[in-house]
Amino acid sequence: MQKTLVILKPDCIEQNLAGKILDRFAEKELKVLGIKMIQLSDDLLEEHYEHHKDKPFFPGLKEFMQRTPVIVVALQGENAVDTVRELAGATNPTEAAEGTIRKHHGTDVQENVLHASDSAENAEIEMKRFFKPEELFEE
Repeated sequence: MQKTLVILKPDCIEQNLAGKILDRFAEKELKVLGIKMIQLSDDLLEEHYEHHKDKPFFPGLKEFMQRTPVIVVALQGENAVDTVRELAGATNPTEAAEGTIRKHHGTDVQENVLHASDSAENAEIEMKRFFKPEELFEE
């Protein structure tokens, strides 16, 4: 079983889509290991988006990600990383396949409803960034 991390972004929260998106994951037999709503701090965002920190769009990204609390979700299932990324669709909603979350609900590259780990290795790093071990349920 593989684990992955999803962040339901402020545009997802504002559109009241969290339940619908979590249902999509459940339909693919992805199990929730941990879930919580948090307000992202500057430090947490700078760590999570380290690769974007020095880019000109980073201040706007940070402002967007702090517009509302977000929901972070740790999921587990067969091929969890690829399953979530397939459900999510391309980062740019205009390039996302029909039927994907981002195609249906995203508006642009930034406001695309969710973040999804891009590899099992990054999922592990990201899960440790957002969850303490005691916050994760594992059988």
